[in-house]
Amino acid sequence: MNNHEIDYKLHGDDMQFVEVELDPQETVIAEAGSLMMMDDPIKMETIFGDGSSSQQSGLMGKLLGAGKRVITGESLFMTTFTNEGTGKSHVSFASPYPGKIIPMDLSELDGKLICQKDAFLAAAKGVTVGIEFQKKVGAGFFGGEGFIMQKLEGDGLAFVHAGGTIHKRELTPGESIRVDTGCLVAMTGNIDYNIEYVGGVKTALFGGEGLFFATLRGPGTVWVQSLPFSRLASRIFAAAPERGGSKGEGSIAGGLFDILGGDRNR
Repeated sequence: MNNHEIDYKLHGDDMQFVEVELDPQETVIAEAGSLMMMDDPIKMETIFGDGSSSQQSGLMGKLLGAGKRVITGESLFMTTFTNEGTGKSHVSFASPYPGKIIPMDLSELDGKLICQKDAFLAAAKGVTVGIEFQKKVGAGFFGGEGFIMQKLEGDGLAFVHAGGTIHKRELTPGESIRVDTGCLVAMTGNIDYNIEYVGGVKTALFGGEGLFFATLRGPGTVWVQSLPFSRLASRIFAAAPERGGSKGEGSIAGGLFDILGGDRNR
């Protein structure tokens, strides 16, 4: 095994966190800002890139690894958590919004997983976090969320987070599905993946589903989320009072004030 072998436990239901158990000198890597709590013997350190062995070849290798993370919209840095004590210690990472944390054993996924750029939460040290470019660059650019995805490689555990309910779909050879680019969470490396234009102008303008789908063809495994964070954020933003949303949504009094044109802040 090239990756550290870590144990874990998931807590919670819709606002989950993962508790990772580290033996002495074991290390886990995580996105900056995902830490919830950790035991005293654990040492936290900020590093360039993901700290994998492929990035230990001097300054240039580290800069290239960090540069790839910038392209995916992530920070230049990642954080490592190493147990420097003599016994087992624990560190916990929290999900950033309502949803589920999915443990992915890369050794059971042929050593590669492709996921949305903001889905990665944490992993055993040794897992490489890179980028996966969509083959057809033109379609990818217009496909929005579906163009640049993260690539997790190695033979250890990785934790991926997604919003709402997570549906795992096994595709047989030749079987294909079309998924909204925002709803696609992750897929195994053997999935044939492309961006496809929806079609008619009326469908694109008035259908409310955007201009592009992700077309996925098996064999392989796909994980889909029911509530992408971008969709949740847009609904909250649209409902804000300064954007024209109702100030009293959910209350009879609020609705009455809206009808009469009253302002309760006066």
